[in-house]
Amino acid sequence: MPDTNSAQAPSTRSPSASSDNSSSTLGRIAQNSVFERFARTGFVMSGIVHLLIGYIAIRIAFGGAGGAADQSGAMAELAAKPGGTIALWIAAVGFFVMALWRVAEAALGSASKPEADSTMSKAVDRFKAFAVAVVYFAFAFSALGFARGHGKSSGGENAGLTARVMQHTAGTVALVIAGLIIIGVGGYHVYKGATKNFLEDLEGSTGAFVRRLGMIGYIAKGLAIGAAGALVILAAVQSKPDKATGLDGAFKTLGAQPYGMVLLVVAGLGIITYGLYSFVMARYVKM
Repeated sequence: MPDTNSAQAPSTRSPSASSDNSSSTLGRIAQNSVFERFARTGFVMSGIVHLLIGYIAIRIAFGGAGGAADQSGAMAELAAKPGGTIALWIAAVGFFVMALWRVAEAALGSASKPEADSTMSKAVDRFKAFAVAVVYFAFAFSALGFARGHGKSSGGENAGLTARVMQHTAGTVALVIAGLIIIGVGGYHVYKGATKNFLEDLEGSTGAFVRRLGMIGYIAKGLAIGAAGALVILAAVQSKPDKATGLDGAFKTLGAQPYGMVLLVVAGLGIITYGLYSFVMARYVKM
């Protein structure tokens, strides 16, 4: 007769224990030194992309060869250079790992600084991490497309998506809301630069040069993002989806204003400054 006492007891492992183990695994991956190096590579490649965007904007200001003054234009510019395809593959990996790191922050909170005291502040911090992750995933797929020779203009894709969404009244309302959110993101960048809050993201003490880079870079990028959001709202209100062309449209609209050449050069230099600050983040940002 079989010994019923020897039968395997049912597992008493709770779902919360499984969740804790998953979180622990995700945390260990996020803090892995190799993972961290690849994530920091994402900052380096972001810096290169911003340098190229600024360069394209300045080139447009002086009537040089065209091109999109946004991330897709920067990647197309990089793809045309010797060794550009290899650089784009590296960029794709760096952006992808950076996105995963931000996903880990969204799920677990930041490992490098204490979480905010209030539940609302914690939710806001995690939402910001998730939003940045989405941006870096988009960068990764864009870099992958250009590395494989199938890159597309982000401005054209934005206009096409806007046209499809605007086919319904609810879509137009959604576009206005999206534009306001984009303006809010731009405003946050300006606030972060003006108040020097970006210094909290860095390890150790920083010099005056780094502080100036961060201030100018964040404010310039924030103004550019805000202008792109305003164009989304303008496209929705005027039923002109071709106006919603993102950062490239914002730069070219700026260039069409009185003293547009000067404004475009200043904006391009501001984005280049943010690119230089990205190199600082690659070295000193808390992870």
